[in-house]
Amino acid sequence: MKKVFTILLLTLGFFVQAQYESSAFKPGEWLKFRMHYGFLNASYATLHLKSDNIGDVPVYHVVGKGQTTGLASLFFKVDDTYESYFGKEDGKPYRFIRKIDEGGYTKDIEINFDHTADKAVLNDKKNKKKYNFDLQDSIQDLLSAFYYLRNNYDPDDLVKGEAVKLKMLYDDDGVFNFKLKYLGTEILKTKFGKVECFKFRPLVQSGRVFKEKESLSLWVSKDKNRIPIRIQADLAVGSIKADLDGYNGLKHQFKIIMD
Repeated sequence: MKKVFTILLLTLGFFVQAQYESSAFKPGEWLKFRMHYGFLNASYATLHLKSDNIGDVPVYHVVGKGQTTGLASLFFKVDDTYESYFGKEDGKPYRFIRKIDEGGYTKDIEINFDHTADKAVLNDKKNKKKYNFDLQDSIQDLLSAFYYLRNNYDPDDLVKGEAVKLKMLYDDDGVFNFKLKYLGTEILKTKFGKVECFKFRPLVQSGRVFKEKESLSLWVSKDKNRIPIRIQADLAVGSIKADLDGYNGLKHQFKIIMD
């Protein structure tokens, strides 16, 4: 269960929507996910979007939190916080914070992005180290990718079997390529009713968060919100599933198929 929240946050970002003039979200949006590991109701994760400023740049500030609950917390305690500050006009990340405690495995990282100099500085506060990275086109952090791609890919451009691509920086491993293969549409039964979704298959690099033998699938609402409805990973031992459990402050109507 150590990878539960990283799996959720890494895959949350890869949804599609039109450009910023028809934004898929607004400040105040709040999403809650219930996560299962096997038969255990393992944990909950939330994302809350607000307005803020970095210097004189107006930004969105999103806070993601994840915690184990109930019996799961007795076996493996998780307390994770992720934060991202990204531009309201261009979607570029300006600051990313990752503070996690997963069964005693801890990280305390802050990345500051300088888009004028095309540089990023990662401050590993736990180990008192700093790393410098050259920025590349369309660079995103773990959370800003979620919102950036909700606004920057047109559903009409999706081709079954082809992948959406993005460069990401969120750890001292450096910049890497993330791909999301489009598998078509599917209707899911949820606690809210039936929801029509886009289905994706994230393609990740071996040796990072996932193993090659793991199978990961992502379902995203086909309405204008483009919010994740379900994420499922079949692991070497057991499986992880995250379902949308609650929401508030959506910009658009959440479409439910009525029988």
